[in-house]
Amino acid sequence: MDFYAGSSLGPWTVNHGRDRLLQHPGRPALGKVSAPALAGPHPLSVVMATPTLSEARLQGGAGIGFRPLMFNFRSGKDRFRSLWRLPRIMATSQPLRVLCLAGFRQSERGFREKTGALRKALRGRAELVCLSGPHPVADAAGPEGAGPDPGPCPPEEQPRGWWFSKQEADVFSALEEPTVCRGLEEALGTVAQALSKLGPFDGILGFSQGAALAALVCALGQAGDPRFPLPRFIILVSGFCPRGLGLKEAILQGPLSLPSLHVFGDTDRVIPSQESMQLCSRFAGAIALTHSGGHFIPAAAPQRQAYLQFLDQFAE
Repeated sequence: MDFYAGSSLGPWTVNHGRDRLLQHPGRPALGKVSAPALAGPHPLSVVMATPTLSEARLQGGAGIGFRPLMFNFRSGKDRFRSLWRLPRIMATSQPLRVLCLAGFRQSERGFREKTGALRKALRGRAELVCLSGPHPVADAAGPEGAGPDPGPCPPEEQPRGWWFSKQEADVFSALEEPTVCRGLEEALGTVAQALSKLGPFDGILGFSQGAALAALVCALGQAGDPRFPLPRFIILVSGFCPRGLGLKEAILQGPLSLPSLHVFGDTDRVIPSQESMQLCSRFAGAIALTHSGGHFIPAAAPQRQAYLQFLDQFAE
């Protein structure tokens, strides 16, 4: 089954390999820390980075780059907590509400299932409200001899997308310059309606095409669009800078001040890590969490720890 007009969504299994919290640009520099290599099943590497106007270390930084400072430490709770100095108070506070935007060719029910491990990891800390795109997308063709078309599926099981990159076909490619962004206004309207009717939300999470849309929504909100009140934070998984947006594309060039966590895999063949790094560079104070896997939402122990530490900042 294909993700972009025929490419696989990739494994949605939890990754148990090497993972690292990569960078945290835009916050006050903590200085360079050197430490001996630490053994452990899930070694993490943190890069704290500060923005520089003279040099763009991340691709596509639009004049804003980041000079990273390396930190290495074991993924143990005490070491992670001592570095971040964040209060662990969310267990007794109300869960944060997060609007989650699905990827291309995902149904609402399918996205809920694919975020099941993350939902479990954040239980009691965050309530995830899943939303799929407004445009039905034909599911990938099954194997030859699979039998007749079973007919229409329930709305919550219908694969959907946020917009299409060709005028004549319901397909999408993040890596090609599109001829159009067909259906984008309807996508923005769907998100605006969800924010109004299902909100309020503390944050927005987006996966793949949903991550690109989430970034655009927040950029529009920062630019003053009344449909999109700025959330307190954004989490972008396998995100990328959307192309072919015309006038809207310019608002993603400047720095976005929203606190952000960017999650992506070193071996993602659908959205290469360079694309996610480019989107990360648009956010001042961004934190990047990388993992050794591909195109999925990781929720193993190291990532769970990173998610919780990020969300703890917004507990009340």
